[in-house]
Amino acid sequence: MSQDDVPEPLRDAADSDRPRGILTPSDRDFLLGRKTDYTEHSKKQKRNRIRRRVRNAILDFSILFEYLEDRDRNTVFDPDDEDREALTQGITDVLAFLHLGTMGYYTPFKDMLSEGVGKAEQRLAGSNYRMVNVEFNVDPVGQIDVDEVIEKLENERFEQLTDEELRAFVRLLTMSEDFSPEETREDIKSRVDEYARRVNESAETRDQRLEELTN
Repeated sequence: MSQDDVPEPLRDAADSDRPRGILTPSDRDFLLGRKTDYTEHSKKQKRNRIRRRVRNAILDFSILFEYLEDRDRNTVFDPDDEDREALTQGITDVLAFLHLGTMGYYTPFKDMLSEGVGKAEQRLAGSNYRMVNVEFNVDPVGQIDVDEVIEKLENERFEQLTDEELRAFVRLLTMSEDFSPEETREDIKSRVDEYARRVNESAETRDQRLEELTN
């Protein structure tokens, strides 16, 4: 797989010149299929080394959480503008990898997520008296009534649209042969200023009405 064949969200992660992380440059070339001259035995050894390295990287996070200085952690999560999108994608994929990898694990992912967020909150508060509720649910998006969604859109009843309807409708839209991401992007960009103007007008009107009612 050449760099041009890598999906856009993975371009920065798959960069051959990127320094070593959990994976060595050789590991990346192996997983991306850039290097194929492996025997079956060497493939097995490579996979074993990657598995060990990933597991030990996970264990390393216990040390990073407890002992890495705040300024070092903050620097990790303060990338330059050109690196921000790739880092965000990486964080998202870390969560996806953990969620997928812990399916069937003896401790449910949601319990570990809740405990982890709780520990972070206690660290921020400097006290184990800081207790929070963390909700995590995976609700599949099912069937939607397309006519009903269209009716809401036509009548600008946007507040009645559910997250489920929005996600399903957008997915259905992208499945249409008439859908063009590039044309849609340009069309929406051309309307952003008008949308922002109307939002600002509504906020100003709201503030004026509130002032009239409270005076």
